[in-house]
Amino acid sequence: MNVRYFKESSRELERDMEFKVYGDSGKLCFAFPPQNGRFYDFENFGMVESIRPWIEDGRILLVTPDSIDAESWSARGENPRRRIELQERWFRYITLELEPRTHALGAAPGRGMLTGCSMGAMHSGIIYFRRPDLFDTVVALSGTYNANDFILDYMDDLIYANSPVMFLPNMPEDHRYMELYRSSQLIFCVGQGAWEDDLLAGTRALDAVLKSKGIPAWFDYWGFDVNHDWCWWQKQLPYFMGKLEL
Repeated sequence: MNVRYFKESSRELERDMEFKVYGDSGKLCFAFPPQNGRFYDFENFGMVESIRPWIEDGRILLVTPDSIDAESWSARGENPRRRIELQERWFRYITLELEPRTHALGAAPGRGMLTGCSMGAMHSGIIYFRRPDLFDTVVALSGTYNANDFILDYMDDLIYANSPVMFLPNMPEDHRYMELYRSSQLIFCVGQGAWEDDLLAGTRALDAVLKSKGIPAWFDYWGFDVNHDWCWWQKQLPYFMGKLEL
């Protein structure tokens, strides 16, 4: 497997950002780590190895971006507007800078894929529901999809924009994204074991919203022995990859 490391300047974040690329070509697949995670976590915790066959046969080009969660979602006690503005800048970095950049690195033309664990699943959901013109496949593991789960007791336009469970119910039926949503492959999975309670509630909330909007998605609730941990995500990701049309 070809593995490449990059450290490049971001105009949106005004800093250098690191990422790794696995494979030579294929459908772009961004993979996001859990809260406060780093771009190397997917490799270090066995997730890259778990989907090696899809990388080596060129079905996906896996890209693992870095996060700034510690400054945004996790920075409790800091100014909430500043926190969500940083998250918005990171969102623009991913969608306006890194996504176009990947096509020079081997990503195939067309819409890509998003995956992630815990907060990485939240990132995947936010990015997908805001930009289904760029992505058509999601495998989100143990996520929640409401910005107020992290930035408490605060509301503004960016909190709303980063909360699919808030903005999707208000999306009109004739919005151009509705057709894109309905032509995508959407998988949301969560366990029912230790440390999954909040994520289970968040996943069920999104499940209800998508059902109310007639947006098809696969919500898979694993057993009471399934904890919020890498060992389960290592099982879940290749299982769902095997169900996708790639």
